[in-house]
Amino acid sequence: MAQKLSFFKNIKLSLVHWLIIIVGIISICGIIFILVLSQDLPTLEQLEQYEQQFSTKLYSNDGVLIKELFFIKRSHTPLDSIPEPMIQAVLATEDRDFYGHWGFNSKRVIKAILIDIAAMDFKQGASTLSQQLARGLFLSQEKKLIRKIKELLLSIQIEYTYTKNEILEMYLNHMYFGHGAYGVQAAAQKYFGHNASQCNLDECALIIGLLQRPNAYSPFRNYDAAINRRNIVLRNMETVGYIDSTTSTVAQEDSIITKQRDSNEEFGIAPYFTEWVRQILQKKHGLSLYEDGFSVFTTLDSRIQACAEKAVREHLPEVQKRINRHFRQKNRYLQFLNPTDVERIGIKNIKNNTVFIDSVINTNAAAQVAMVAIDPATGYIKAMVGGRNFEESKFNRVLQSRRQPGSAFKPIAFAAAIDNGYSPSTELLNQPVVLYMANGDVWRPENYGHSEGGPTTLREGLRKSYNLVAARLVQELVPPQQVVDFAHKIGIKSHLDAVDAISLGATGLTPIELTSAYCVFDNQGIATTPMPIIRVLDKYGSVLEENFPSYREAMREEVAYVMTNMMQTVIDHGTGIGVRSRFQFLRPAAGKTGTTNDYTDAWFVGYTPQLVCAVWVGLDDPQFSLGTGQEGARVALPIWAPFMKTAHDTMLATTVDTTVWERKKFVMPMGVVEVEICNETKKLATEACPHIVKEIFIRENAPTEYCDKHTSFIRPNSQRRHY
Repeated sequence: MAQKLSFFKNIKLSLVHWLIIIVGIISICGIIFILVLSQDLPTLEQLEQYEQQFSTKLYSNDGVLIKELFFIKRSHTPLDSIPEPMIQAVLATEDRDFYGHWGFNSKRVIKAILIDIAAMDFKQGASTLSQQLARGLFLSQEKKLIRKIKELLLSIQIEYTYTKNEILEMYLNHMYFGHGAYGVQAAAQKYFGHNASQCNLDECALIIGLLQRPNAYSPFRNYDAAINRRNIVLRNMETVGYIDSTTSTVAQEDSIITKQRDSNEEFGIAPYFTEWVRQILQKKHGLSLYEDGFSVFTTLDSRIQACAEKAVREHLPEVQKRINRHFRQKNRYLQFLNPTDVERIGIKNIKNNTVFIDSVINTNAAAQVAMVAIDPATGYIKAMVGGRNFEESKFNRVLQSRRQPGSAFKPIAFAAAIDNGYSPSTELLNQPVVLYMANGDVWRPENYGHSEGGPTTLREGLRKSYNLVAARLVQELVPPQQVVDFAHKIGIKSHLDAVDAISLGATGLTPIELTSAYCVFDNQGIATTPMPIIRVLDKYGSVLEENFPSYREAMREEVAYVMTNMMQTVIDHGTGIGVRSRFQFLRPAAGKTGTTNDYTDAWFVGYTPQLVCAVWVGLDDPQFSLGTGQEGARVALPIWAPFMKTAHDTMLATTVDTTVWERKKFVMPMGVVEVEICNETKKLATEACPHIVKEIFIRENAPTEYCDKHTSFIRPNSQRRHY
């Protein structure tokens, strides 16, 4: 009997020993396993230094958010700025024991394990806020045991590194809420159009309800599912005691009004402009631009931009109709046809199908536009439209497209003549000339309508945009190289061929260059560099970059004013008269039309004392014409004039300091004088002169001699006229 007891005692001791050994081995293996898993987890030091990614926000000069740049769209909101119902909703729904555990909830883990074992699958989640945060920050979303263990280990590290409130703040700013929105602030903006701090109980519950399945519970995709999930969150809040039953019942009966989805939300306001800004910033700041939450304050004005887009939107379809008609009449659409379509439909049926033909033309010969508005005093770019549709084409025609400016370049050539001592009353013959192009070709330009005439003043030549007068200007008054040098001095950067055709705008340049040059006329001869960015701040509000307008004297103020006065004549009595007669834009304004050979490019560039704007219309392929008669006054001016009228009226109505946008005249400098001259001799007028006109001159170039032709008597029909 004693031997039996001894035997069983030895077996018992052996089992205990083996059990201790097995437990020890399992423990050692577990420790090794945990150490191995921990190798690729962030260290405590990395956790302490962890910074979330935040989107960079671009603002217009009038304080409107026009674009966000991000890898992950997120805005940081301090915990004390998040409404209490939002915090209560997330605690009641996602982690009721948040303030009582230290990274994971043992009761929930055991329950989840039992359910998963019964289902033989990962069916039940048991993650605390800390575990969800660990998964979102550093781990994948895959449902694997190893990932779950890593998640648990990392959540413990997070709890050790941060306070509960810091974890809660990180969670609410980091988690994904659908449609590209990370964090409660981005979610509130996405779904309701206001800040998270302004969310009411219903909205807080709906946002927190999205955490489980953001896409399935999106109110944009499935409104009923979103409401049902919101109601679950509200009942959770009632169960925990955050709200009473009455409040819960009332809230569950309420409907939710979400923000209307904007189809252009992806591209923001002024997409051609913001893409340019993005490219500039990325060169300076690299990928941190998309992660570090910069605040970028641009020069754009959202109100002026809206006016620009409206003007383009209302007129460009009419231009497209004319293009379609032109291509149909000339059968030029045939080159766009797909041989398969021709064989399938038949050429006869195609020719009778106007809708099909127009769709082909719209695709292959789309009317395009480039439009930019600049504050001449600062160089601030106030509006930019780089094409008819940013989604169709990201090519920014304001910055990247070099097109012949045609007659819109004439003021630069005329200004070179004025700068060389000539005056608006200087006469040139309006007779045929022969010009030599850069490639050696001979060009015999003609006036629009094939008109010709005798001696014609520079003012009259510019007013009616006579090509023959402009051509003679570089042959008789200022050589082509002087015109090129003058153009470069006032801001034209493109290469210009020093040939006789320079005065007719035969060399391509970008719309922003031409606009910048016109700013010099408007700004009393002072050149300013076109400027898109004023200031860049980091997420803490520190200044990373600050830009100021640059100024340099590019033209004598007297020359600038004389040219402005001459271009006022273009709008008041010349090729730009439609600004007044058709569109009733009656503010003091100056400008110039421009049309190139075969109606390929149509321009209007003009300005008031407050704003300079250029409009180009054409097709991307310069071999295609807009159609016979589609000159600048008919194609580009109808965009420019409504824009300028609406922009000035809008700014006058919405700007606090209305004096900036009140009706103003161009200021004549002291070095310019206005005198009465005889319209025939161009000398100082006497009472005997039959036709007296008022003309302006740079003081040293003003006539000093009186008319010696009309001295015998005073004519009763003597007339006075001035521009």
